[in-house]
Amino acid sequence: MIAKPFLKWAGGKTQLIEQIKDGLPKSINNKKFTYIEPFVGSGAVLFWMINNFPKMEKAIINDINEDLINTYKTIASNPKELISVLEIFQNEYHSFLNDEEKKKEYFYDKRIIYNARNENNIYQAALFIFLNRTCFNGLYRVNRNNEFNVPIGSYKKPTICDSDNILAVSEALQKVEILSGDYEQTLDYAAKNSFFYFDPPYKPLSNTSSFNSYAKDEFNDAEQIRLRDFCTKLEQKGHKWMLSNSDVKGKNPEDNFFDELYAKFKIERVKAKRIINANSAKRGALNELLITNYKHEQTHNLVES
Repeated sequence: MIAKPFLKWAGGKTQLIEQIKDGLPKSINNKKFTYIEPFVGSGAVLFWMINNFPKMEKAIINDINEDLINTYKTIASNPKELISVLEIFQNEYHSFLNDEEKKKEYFYDKRIIYNARNENNIYQAALFIFLNRTCFNGLYRVNRNNEFNVPIGSYKKPTICDSDNILAVSEALQKVEILSGDYEQTLDYAAKNSFFYFDPPYKPLSNTSSFNSYAKDEFNDAEQIRLRDFCTKLEQKGHKWMLSNSDVKGKNPEDNFFDELYAKFKIERVKAKRIINANSAKRGALNELLITNYKHEQTHNLVES
């Protein structure tokens, strides 16, 4: 079975894979390389790269969200134990199929236990996946106290334990080094032929559209500028990189934030389907940015997925 993302994730890149594929550097197809993803999130691009690039020697992933990284590490090292806990959660949750009040009580009880963070790593990872599969739109959001505060979703009978995929993901992660912390540490793991893909918290298109609070510290404009400076450092060291972000200019033609910030690099506007919005009428295709420090060259000889 081919590994695929085990989480729902606001801003996940499944809908943007074709555009990312078209923008990859040709060099990663011709020789062995290291893939580095400093903001891994749900790993849509990571798993696609693993499935399609046999010359990828290893991958380095990182995220500042320690609970997310604990889940990756648990799947990599203890998939069967994790599945056992998830199967219990799934059976219990599905037993309340016709009792909305008991279902809500179960969800919020698990949320309290999760936020206490007193459980072992395997149980905590199971809680992370349970909440992700049952909360509103699979959104991950925390307050400044790092407490998960997303309400219950409206799914009738969600899949909480996809054991086949967890085992496939565990196998895929055996060639992946998993880090937690600031993204700049990933530079220490770069090899001679490395390719970085950045999917940072997006700059909000409006005051109400920010879904980037998946860590207690805000990723504001100063952080966007620090990331640009890091990308410039990678450029100076000869590493190729691609970065995704929101197209704020599409919302406000006068907003040149990214056009000016990455003026010395290649900026491409691509269509991406947004699926996280409380109002379904507002879900749809919007422009997003793909920024690179190299000329786009069509890759060849991809493994058939």
